[in-house]
Amino acid sequence: MTKELIKEYISLIDLTSLSSLDNENSIIDLVSKGNKGLAQVLPAAFCVYSEHITTVATNKKESIKTATVAGYFPSGQSTIEQKINELEALNKSNADEIDIVVNRGKILLGDYEYLSREISKSKETIGDKCLKVILETGELNPEQIKKSSEVAINSGANFIKTSTGKSTVGATPEAVKIMCESIKKSGLNVGIKVSGQVRTFEDAQLYRAIVESILGEEWINKNRFRIGASSLFDNLINDYSKL
Repeated sequence: MTKELIKEYISLIDLTSLSSLDNENSIIDLVSKGNKGLAQVLPAAFCVYSEHITTVATNKKESIKTATVAGYFPSGQSTIEQKINELEALNKSNADEIDIVVNRGKILLGDYEYLSREISKSKETIGDKCLKVILETGELNPEQIKKSSEVAINSGANFIKTSTGKSTVGATPEAVKIMCESIKKSGLNVGIKVSGQVRTFEDAQLYRAIVESILGEEWINKNRFRIGASSLFDNLINDYSKL
């Protein structure tokens, strides 16, 4: 553990609050914490429910992105038309990045044509905003993770993401390896976001090592690698203070 590595991991974090108890005061507290950063290093983004986009956008430091969740988060259980209506509204917001959750029921049925249509229409709707596609890998087997990753990459995802953080199983090394291998195979400049039960320096170090070993050091930056977390940020600040 080094101070430089801790600062690197801070710079990759999407500092997240997706609680049913979120309110303007709690989100302002989150933004205040993120704005302080660590030794002049700031997190990559704040990720919140859409109700709080304006609060984040008007209080954050300029270099930090505003991210929100969509796609009928966290279940993904709605029609494509309903999801597009949601995205059309978000496209008019101050959000820079949108993390959509896909319909895993369709994946279990092997309906990857539906998955492709869902993602491609989502990207078409939000245009230049960054699209992160949540696969909820804890609900899928390895072959489904591989195929879903490939479909998402080829359908316009800017990032593929492990988890909503609301499932029993979040990120796993096995899932992240499969996702990274899919990105490498595609040859496309697609990022990976690891989220769900990533809480400690050791967790961040593990996933950084996987990403670097498969995709190379050029992926270790906020444009290609994110860590979705809340407690990780606080734990890294605490670790830094002890060094």
